[in-house]
Amino acid sequence: MRVFVTGATGFIGMPTVRELLAAGHEVLGLARSAEGAQSLAAIGADVLRGSLEDLDILQKGASTSDAVIHLAFIHDWSNFAASCETDRRAIEALGSALASSGKPFLATGGLAGLAPPGRTATEKDVIPPDFPFPRVSEQTALALIARGIRASVVRLPQVHDRAKQGLITPLIATFREKGTCAYVGDGSNLWPAAHVHDVARLYRLAIEKGATGAAWHAVAEEGVAMRDIVETLGRRLDLPVRSISLEEAPAFFGQFAMFAGFDMRASSELTRQALGWEPTGPGLIADLEQLEGT
Repeated sequence: MRVFVTGATGFIGMPTVRELLAAGHEVLGLARSAEGAQSLAAIGADVLRGSLEDLDILQKGASTSDAVIHLAFIHDWSNFAASCETDRRAIEALGSALASSGKPFLATGGLAGLAPPGRTATEKDVIPPDFPFPRVSEQTALALIARGIRASVVRLPQVHDRAKQGLITPLIATFREKGTCAYVGDGSNLWPAAHVHDVARLYRLAIEKGATGAAWHAVAEEGVAMRDIVETLGRRLDLPVRSISLEEAPAFFGQFAMFAGFDMRASSELTRQALGWEPTGPGLIADLEQLEGT
């Protein structure tokens, strides 16, 4: 089938495009820049120039394809609420082009806050109406089901290779700026993780399945202790490591303080059973021990 992929030139997007092409699908990739367009064309994808703000372009891409994978997001943490609103509008625009088509639409969500501390989140967990996070990708996408769209969502953990690691990447910048690495309390809070190539394969399996209303968990490791993450980074960055209190977190971590002490453990048992997905990539700590640029 012909799949329209937003965020096609991104960290997860490019491996996903490669995965789709290798499986025999056609890909129409959204590209903001000439360089991104060239990269997509070089691996055999068709290219649609535009950005998340170009709603008419998004509608064109969706209407001329058999399925849509929405991976794009503006990672401007200094203006996170505005980025979330742009994402919501983009999903609505994609949905308007797919309405009553019965085509599959796969959106991207997260795992933070899905389950209370100490409990492992599963695919059966539903985001409550009073969910405190401004990003509403999952809620907006699943609301499209009522409009005749086979919408589903992939919930992402810390997606990693040796160059990038989800929320850990901006934490590394903070540690370098502060000259020290820190975790909150005893650092026992857990962050789930998966290698980027395993995640790309999951996106391909999920769009092929085209299940309506499913929430797939791209989780290879249910939870890696924050203390282990930070101590590994301390060794790689050659920086001291210390514990800080929850009260100290805002001053140290800034806009990432709410995540630093968050427990985000999650399971992917149901995803593995339904899609036959078995992660094979290296673990998060293994990639951090080989961190590029250190």
